[in-house]
Amino acid sequence: MVGEGLTDIVIGGMETGDLPSVLEIERASFAMPWSETSFFNELKNPKSISRSARRDGRVIGYIFASRILDEGHILDLAVHPDFRRQGIASALVAHVIEHLRDDVRFIFLEVRESNVPAIKMYGKFGFEEIGIRKNYYVSPAEDALIMCLKFGE
Repeated sequence: MVGEGLTDIVIGGMETGDLPSVLEIERASFAMPWSETSFFNELKNPKSISRSARRDGRVIGYIFASRILDEGHILDLAVHPDFRRQGIASALVAHVIEHLRDDVRFIFLEVRESNVPAIKMYGKFGFEEIGIRKNYYVSPAEDALIMCLKFGE
């Protein structure tokens, strides 16, 4: 699903050749970015879901999620700073939800408690706060909200 005004955005699979672009976005987005090895391992993990958002062939956003038994987990999501607030992150989340919907009962994620725009976006999909992970993030230190989307209840 790509939102209105995002008709030029293509969401699809990811390959190892996309990692330089993904790393650039990751480093611009997070104080403690994932390593290239972490991304590579997720790409090769058969339980991992890795999707990119592209405009004119250029990776401008990505999402990594996983499925274990009846649970999904959004692991990492970022959009290039030049393309934020255009609905790209929402389109990536919607894509993963649709991918997982028939196979899981829950999708979990952690988000910085100060990241109000992300919390609001997840809330629009039906994610609810179910707990807190104390000092989950470093640089700067901050608690994470644990959010969950439940299916079939």
